[in-house]
Amino acid sequence: MRTIATILALATLAGACSHQAPQPPRVIIVGDSTASAYGPERYPRMGWGMVLACGLSAGVTVDNRAVSGRSTKSFIDEGHWSRAIAQARPGDVVLIQFGHNDEKVEDPTRFTQPAGAFTDNLQRFIEEVRASGASPVLVTPVARRRFVDGRAADSHGAYDDAVRALAAATRTPMVDLASDSLAFLQSEGEEGSRRFYLHLEPADGVAAYPQGVRDDTHFSEHGARAIARLVAKRLATLATPLRPFVRARARALQPGFITRAPSCDPVQKVPG
Repeated sequence: MRTIATILALATLAGACSHQAPQPPRVIIVGDSTASAYGPERYPRMGWGMVLACGLSAGVTVDNRAVSGRSTKSFIDEGHWSRAIAQARPGDVVLIQFGHNDEKVEDPTRFTQPAGAFTDNLQRFIEEVRASGASPVLVTPVARRRFVDGRAADSHGAYDDAVRALAAATRTPMVDLASDSLAFLQSEGEEGSRRFYLHLEPADGVAAYPQGVRDDTHFSEHGARAIARLVAKRLATLATPLRPFVRARARALQPGFITRAPSCDPVQKVPG
């Protein structure tokens, strides 16, 4: 009887273990300056990858390997891709966002044709991620702040479409950040959207930009958090190991949440 009871107890334990919640995956981000990390000396410039973790469960880690100024070509040529893919493990999710610098036709070290090397490089990324046991997710390039006759206007064109076509052809999950960010810009309007990008005057007294700055490509903290929210919303709909761990409504990605750092916790006022 004791033996039977022991067997039943072990069977119950095994059944319980088989129904345990899935382990949180790791997220690896590869991409360009719109996602990459910056030190505090560059504040308020922030990439969306710096705060994506704020929209994920606490157990999920984010390894942000995006590098400013890189295209798919230069990311490979400079060894960034080989270092990133060497870290990928089964269960990881790899977010892949390029396009901004692949457009640089004047720079042969970065330029790629959208239906040529750009697509080929992205396909290589997909294949190597899958070979590692991780899950690739393509991300269309985030929109620049550009308005024509009062309407938010796309500036990536064929590169957006190349990502969409490859995602469909390879059945790769995709975050259509190009479309989502364009719609976001339109909803905020030409003037209202300014605060999400780097627009500062000398009188603002920001140490990183003593002469001021007008940059419609890179994000302020407001913008980085807003774009990370868009990414998280899409990730919540995709069939990847990450989906159960997405918290797109997290407070740290909501409008007005500012910490002057890539933090997910509100700034605590010091009593005094």
